Amino acid sequence: MHAHSISASDLPLFSIPATQRTVPALLRLRAERMGDSPLFSDRQNHYTGKQTLQAAAASASRLSRAGIKRGDRVALLCTNRHEFLDMVLGCGWLGAIVVPINTASRGAQLQHILSNSQASLLVVETDLTPLLADVDLSATAVQQAWLVQGQEAAQPLAVATCELPPLGDYCEPADIGPGDTLAILYTSGTSGPSKGVQCPHAQFYWWGIYTASKLGMKPDDVLYTCLPMFHTNALNTFFQALVSDACMVVDKRFSASRFFDNLCETGATITYLLGAMVPILLSKPVTPAEKLHKTRIALGPGVPEQFHSQFLERCHMHLLDGFGSTETNYVMGRGIQEQRNGYMGRVSEGFEALVVDENDNSLPDGEVGELLLRADEPYAFALGYYGQPDKTVETWKNLWFHTGDRVVRDAEGYYRFVDRLKDMIRRRGENISSYEVEQALASHPAIHTVAVYAAKSELAEDEVMAMIVLRPDCTVSCEELLQHCERRLPYFAVPRFIEFAEVLPTTENGKIQKFALRDRGIGPDTWDREKAGYQVRR
Repeated sequence: MHAHSISASDLPLFSIPATQRTVPALLRLRAERMGDSPLFSDRQNHYTGKQTLQAAAASASRLSRAGIKRGDRVALLCTNRHEFLDMVLGCGWLGAIVVPINTASRGAQLQHILSNSQASLLVVETDLTPLLADVDLSATAVQQAWLVQGQEAAQPLAVATCELPPLGDYCEPADIGPGDTLAILYTSGTSGPSKGVQCPHAQFYWWGIYTASKLGMKPDDVLYTCLPMFHTNALNTFFQALVSDACMVVDKRFSASRFFDNLCETGATITYLLGAMVPILLSKPVTPAEKLHKTRIALGPGVPEQFHSQFLERCHMHLLDGFGSTETNYVMGRGIQEQRNGYMGRVSEGFEALVVDENDNSLPDGEVGELLLRADEPYAFALGYYGQPDKTVETWKNLWFHTGDRVVRDAEGYYRFVDRLKDMIRRRGENISSYEVEQALASHPAIHTVAVYAAKSELAEDEVMAMIVLRPDCTVSCEELLQHCERRLPYFAVPRFIEFAEVLPTTENGKIQKFALRDRGIGPDTWDREKAGYQVRR
């Protein structure tokens, strides 16, 4: 099975005028071109191009009927299902802004997202209403909540609540521009609370164009993802389908034991994986479905180099690497034929990159520095951080986006990731703020000081480690600390490794030297919750 990239100019919607790089225009173009062909499925509900357009207009009408206006924020706490897409496209049709929330958010993080976004409407799946038990909705702008029916009954909420209203009648779209914000996606901060990335309509259009071209999409392709649509990766998969006349199929979650069966059942020809998912799949026994699926390629950013050839040989599927972020786009990568395992690839046409020192001076090939990025096309990148202009200016200083990633470029223009400048931990495709984990742990009365940082796991990715100094005459078990974290953090941010110390290494001005702790790594006195058999509650 062969995988070939194509030129972006070969895609059906590449040459459209800039003014049409919006949700309403893209949906209309798709409905006119391939109106009766499938565009989206959550396995129970199936939309053609025309039905998707109708759902967007009817969803916008429903929102308008409830008083939602252009520019209003709508918070969305929901799993992968057609109601999620209805809400995203309805907001895009109306000119409102959708705020998809990570379903693993808890406590202070969830409170911050709802407060910072100033969302007036909260759309929440009934199964997820318990997540709001520790959120003070009276301290947010939320005035009403709509319940999407799940498997469980809803827990009471402290705002006016009703079942998800029925879709409205068709309404004409608002006068949307490519630079209008479609979504605010919250990505973990590295030295403070999560930041809301303002993503314009045209950014998602370019995500679709650049990713579809690298993956070599064709009109009859089926794009299967079990990654959550509240993240950029899966959300922009819909736009890949939209601009390439393909179809997107979603499942609610990743299942290692069922993954290849799901590929077979959906007829998937392209799929999406994150770093740790590949070694997890390879650790499972071989199944017949590994040979029966029709999937030729998977977008797999961050998969360790040594697994690429093994995965292709065993699972008959190419893995495509690359680099992108919520704030940017698919800025770096190459088709399979030009890919070098262990490298992110070259800069894609339409983007610029620099490797710089601490003063933003460009460095020569072979020297490690921070990666800076810039887009040629207007609104191909995010607009900034919602309600945090200081962070926007800091990150986009000198008119370049500062990734916080240290990379090296070789003489042929290939970039290799080295490490992170920022104090961020990336685990199983999730960005984890060490600051938020530290705040959760520090709220325990037995803890005096804590440092949270990345430790390497056997899957060659980051795990969360905490080094803790207790208050005098206090004791606490590791299990008790994890239980304390579970009510305050997403499950994926709960530390795996814990160690107690008398003191932490500090600089002359009292800052904790995390690099020294990272270099030290896991020691003989480190407690490992996986070896201890502790299961984190989700």
